[in-house]
Amino acid sequence: MRAVKIALIGECMIELNGEPFGAMTQSYGGDVLNSAVYLARAGKGSLDVHFVTAMGVDPLSYGMITRWRQEGIDTSLVLTDSAHQPGLYLIQLDEQGERTFLYWRNNSAARYLLRHVDYPKIYQQLEKMGALYLSGISLAILPEEDRQRLLNDLQKLSSQGKTIFFDSNYRPALWESAAQARESYQQLYAITDIALVTDDDEIQLWGDVSTGANLVSEIFNRLQKMGVKQAIIKAGAQGCFYRDLREQTEIQHIAAPPIATVIDTTAAGDAFNAGFIAGLLNGESIENAALMGHQLAGVVIQHKGAIVSKIATQQVTGCFSVQNFHKK
Repeated sequence: MRAVKIALIGECMIELNGEPFGAMTQSYGGDVLNSAVYLARAGKGSLDVHFVTAMGVDPLSYGMITRWRQEGIDTSLVLTDSAHQPGLYLIQLDEQGERTFLYWRNNSAARYLLRHVDYPKIYQQLEKMGALYLSGISLAILPEEDRQRLLNDLQKLSSQGKTIFFDSNYRPALWESAAQARESYQQLYAITDIALVTDDDEIQLWGDVSTGANLVSEIFNRLQKMGVKQAIIKAGAQGCFYRDLREQTEIQHIAAPPIATVIDTTAAGDAFNAGFIAGLLNGESIENAALMGHQLAGVVIQHKGAIVSKIATQQVTGCFSVQNFHKK
């Protein structure tokens, strides 16, 4: 069976993890890149994972690209930009493992991806993909004109039959206003095959005031009206909720296994998305695909940083196949 080709469009930044003026570790991360790494691990042999971004020509950029290749990610769609460098972020954790971020990304190479002279070649390669994945951050970091160009390109690709996965991942500081974000999301939702949203982000962006089951129903109804075909609502320790919005099926709740010790919740949602998509594209049911996502996220939150070691995820990703998953 031929591997499914999927392109993930986003950014990757230098990651600093620790206390200001204290001990820090340096790595890399970015929501879509995190998903690309975990998707490459989870879908090894069955998925052809491409990362689409722009990086600098500095040693850190080359070092990151080299490490992505080592993860099994195809980097042929990573453009190099001699005028810009990758962005930078600092993670600080509280005692419960919840994180806060400081960012330096306004002049990053990824921000200018669509202005790169070779971007038209990237679009030609996207036409050869079976699926595309991006997040709200993928849209937010772009200048407004470039964002609209990307949305227009995605509409064309959708009309060609590409499956569109969209993680809404809303970060207010990256947008001029919530209204601007809502307008862009509405355009993308109209062509989204599977939306992966988080309950907290939905509340923040759309002003939802409902709670519990009413909130879940409200989110699904809104997504359905905007044209989304299927949706997953991620609800942290509560697990996730799924609904096929084309047929307005019953809402399905898939619980997450409890995690006794949470070290760092960074990239939990990104890891879930990777596990879920790996399962789905391998022919698993929605329930099993979501369980794969929960398993992978559960490992990631027990370690520091966005990208945890291969050894940490190996036991989980080793069972990510249609045949082996049911043996666990």
